[in-house]
Amino acid sequence: MSKMLPKVSNVEEAVTRLRNWVIETPVLESDILNERAGTRVLIKAESLQRGGSFKIRGALNHLLQLSPDECRAGVVAFSSGNHAQGVALAAKWLGIKATVVMPKDAPKIKMLNTQALGAEIVLYDRYSEDREHIASKIAEERSLALVPAFDHPDIIAGQGTVGLELAHWTKARGLQLGEVFVPCGGGGLSAGCGLALKAEFPECSVFAVEPDGYDDTTRSLETGDREMVQGHPPTICDALMVPAPGLMTFALNQELLSGGVTVNDTQVSHAIAFAATHLKLVLEPSGAVALAVVLNRSAFEPECVGVVLSGSNVDPEVFLVSLKRYPLP
Repeated sequence: MSKMLPKVSNVEEAVTRLRNWVIETPVLESDILNERAGTRVLIKAESLQRGGSFKIRGALNHLLQLSPDECRAGVVAFSSGNHAQGVALAAKWLGIKATVVMPKDAPKIKMLNTQALGAEIVLYDRYSEDREHIASKIAEERSLALVPAFDHPDIIAGQGTVGLELAHWTKARGLQLGEVFVPCGGGGLSAGCGLALKAEFPECSVFAVEPDGYDDTTRSLETGDREMVQGHPPTICDALMVPAPGLMTFALNQELLSGGVTVNDTQVSHAIAFAATHLKLVLEPSGAVALAVVLNRSAFEPECVGVVLSGSNVDPEVFLVSLKRYPLP
């Protein structure tokens, strides 16, 4: 396993590979947020990325390394939405046919965007069917290359470019990151960011942020074993409803992360409204979990902390509910 795990050099290679394709998303600050947090908060606005989330980075980094034969045959992926759009967008750019296995209850905007990008969608029931099994079967039957959502060296390295951009921005301004909070589903973004951030700031504490009920990475880091989510707990954070950490992502997160933090739907909804009102950013629930941590912690020891806002693909009804619930967040 250790030989297969990506290194920070793979993240650096991904930066070069992706340079002419993805946006180097801005790092923002807010006086109101700094005042509430009692520290300086650096906001990595990956919600402004092409495709509306960080997922294009890992997907494109992987597709750019496929063989000509694999590109001609096409690819298949499984996703609740953001990885689906990332794979569909990368495939469209490269002229590759893409098939994506998506849950029937995925947000409409994610499904429509994936379809608009030219991908074939295969629907499944997330409560009674196994998406990985369905995708693997399609890959075998059609001789397609499988593009994992998080548990692959290319995917992890691509997602790590988010953390490397944040680290370079911070260093260029003579700042020291003490803590960074990263949304976590399967663990690809937190693992990649952990690689990049710990290389530049060895003393920085990186935390995975999960919704209540889907704290599998948090519990896994505590016990030292990969823990499973029991049942299907309800949450508005659709992109983070992953039943267990990946093998590779957990191996890296166990080495690199300082722990996990959980937030509830109420805190996430408040963070969505705060981002809209004070940061002028649209966030989906899963993209707002790290911001929710900062808004709900009473004190921070480091003089500078970072948060990753990972996605903006939210159905209008969900977004409006948050704004109505918190008109003055």
